[in-house]
Amino acid sequence: MATTTQSMYTSYGIPNSVIINNLKLAKHPEGGYFAETDRQTEQILSPFAGNAPRPLATSIYYLLTPDEPNGVFHMNKSATMHVLHQGRAEYVLITPGSPPRVEKKVMGPNIHSGEVLQLLVPSGVWKMSRLLADDISASNATGSQSASTRDSVGCLITEVVFPGFAWEDHCFLTEAGLTALWDGAQGWEEWVVYVKK
Repeated sequence: MATTTQSMYTSYGIPNSVIINNLKLAKHPEGGYFAETDRQTEQILSPFAGNAPRPLATSIYYLLTPDEPNGVFHMNKSATMHVLHQGRAEYVLITPGSPPRVEKKVMGPNIHSGEVLQLLVPSGVWKMSRLLADDISASNATGSQSASTRDSVGCLITEVVFPGFAWEDHCFLTEAGLTALWDGAQGWEEWVVYVKK
């Protein structure tokens, strides 16, 4: 029997519980789990933060699980490269404009169906990530396999921020900010559940 490209790349090598424990991940204010893995000591003047000094780059692990299935919309002044380790997640990107441009990208192993292994989010773009509905449904399976299934559904990535991450360069999207982006037009309503409360 031939293997389809849909089922070729479905392995989830490291269970979520092992990832969280061994990589010492903590809950992230954006949703999901994270741990900073590197902060370069050399600094540069960031063109995105009024030439304030920032590390050359910083990096974190970031994990979504069925218990923490999505983040909320946020923006970094610096650019961020996302690199997939395992699993799948959909990224929703909102670029301000009139009207705002909404893009959806799936980070995942199935490159035949358009999933990506790397995702660059430039400065000034709102982003949010979430597990896919099909994957969450699989994680809610009943029976003796349910606990191990939930532990094998998620998305683990590395994020590299350059110039490096600083909280003062970060902001969350609020409901008021979301409606202001659309400036009275329709289309913002489906995203309101993903703003910071």
